[in-house]
Amino acid sequence: MKGPKLEPTVMQIAATAEEYQLWKPGHRIVVAVSGGADSVALLHILHQISLYRTPLTLICAHVHHGYRAESDAEAELVQKYAESMHIPFEMVHLNMPKYLEETGRNSQDAARERRYAFLHQVAEKYKADSIALAHHADDQAETVMLHMLRGSGASGLSGMKIKRTEKNVELIRPCLRITKTDLEKLCEKEELPYLIDSSNMNRKYLRNVIRLDVLPFLGQYNGQIKESLYRMAEVIGTEDDYMEAAAEQTFADMVMKSGDQLTFSVPAFKGLHVALQRRLIKLILNYLPSNDDFATFSRIESIRKGVVQTEPTTWILDIGQGIVCMREYNSIIFTARKSVSEHYSYQLHSPDGESFLYLNEIKRTIHLAHSKGMCRPLSANEAQFDLSKLHWPLTVRARLPGDTMKVMGLNGSKKVKDIFIDAKIPPSLRSRIPLVCDVEGNILWIPGVRRSIHAPVTDQSAQVIQMWIE
Repeated sequence: MKGPKLEPTVMQIAATAEEYQLWKPGHRIVVAVSGGADSVALLHILHQISLYRTPLTLICAHVHHGYRAESDAEAELVQKYAESMHIPFEMVHLNMPKYLEETGRNSQDAARERRYAFLHQVAEKYKADSIALAHHADDQAETVMLHMLRGSGASGLSGMKIKRTEKNVELIRPCLRITKTDLEKLCEKEELPYLIDSSNMNRKYLRNVIRLDVLPFLGQYNGQIKESLYRMAEVIGTEDDYMEAAAEQTFADMVMKSGDQLTFSVPAFKGLHVALQRRLIKLILNYLPSNDDFATFSRIESIRKGVVQTEPTTWILDIGQGIVCMREYNSIIFTARKSVSEHYSYQLHSPDGESFLYLNEIKRTIHLAHSKGMCRPLSANEAQFDLSKLHWPLTVRARLPGDTMKVMGLNGSKKVKDIFIDAKIPPSLRSRIPLVCDVEGNILWIPGVRRSIHAPVTDQSAQVIQMWIE
């Protein structure tokens, strides 16, 4: 598309858009315009690109926060400027002071949340492909410094992304490689109308302190401090994207999902680089239903160290917000904390034919039936007993502390706890395994695990009771 020679800043943003595929011909873009030099320049630049390089449909969106005396003037300025270019204008009046008084929320967080909600509403109304934000290189430097002071990891030090998806709409920052000075120069040269936000000088906001005090102070020792921070964000951001993709692939290869549980193998995890181990745990924590800031470094590291240690091989860690992480031998399980009743008890009476008992607490069923003579059980989930040697009624109950059993094939008694350990029964499953006892309290059978020496079936057994569990 032929036209006048475009400003270097416009050409630079067009090149960035092509590199990151920020838009395609015919895309609809909601442009967030506050009335400051940055956002006014962004609207001008996108309008120039839509006229002379790539056909775009632009929608100007303005948020009237109701904070400052000049808010009305900003709204009027943005509306007139958008209309001068025949760009649709959308505005919302939030009355943030009243909202903050009613909710008691942090002003910056609340304003950002409601501002983005409005932008998404406009995007939905116009079926837009993206929302363009006017963040620039100086904003990026401030963001990196802010995250550095808060002790952020690589993801925080990578700063803001030029492009990311939120609620099926792309958030794009075409000016992220342009300095604030260059945007202001463009406004002056093209005589673009803009106002200065007086709140940018308020030092009660940490970001303003960084802009007004911290960066100028550091600039005494590095005259290119902003450029250095921006370059660092660009390098770390690229590497962070690579690590995130590697973590997602590792998650797909290693983590199994079953219901509300996420599970992975300890040996496979130990084979990963430490950086990827941390990334994988962070990704898992982000998948779990939790609040923001759940995937903290201390939480991630406590889990990681528990996984890679040699002993113990079974443990449970309450990681907060109703979620537990468990190690069960060679498996790590993340799941919601649930309590299975450990105090159930049912009676079994000698059946005339075939009968069954449903154990409601653990959702399992025990079947009883008369059998003709002795035959080998097909699995550990089946057992046979000499009817004449059983002392009825039998009891099916949860295990109790100190339970012991006389195991068939062993001399003497053995603790049920040790039987579970030897059989490598995961701790989370032990409360789901019932014990079948006779009227005298002897443990006859632990379904799926071991059988006792009591009431064995021999060639002389006239009547046999067969039990199985499902």
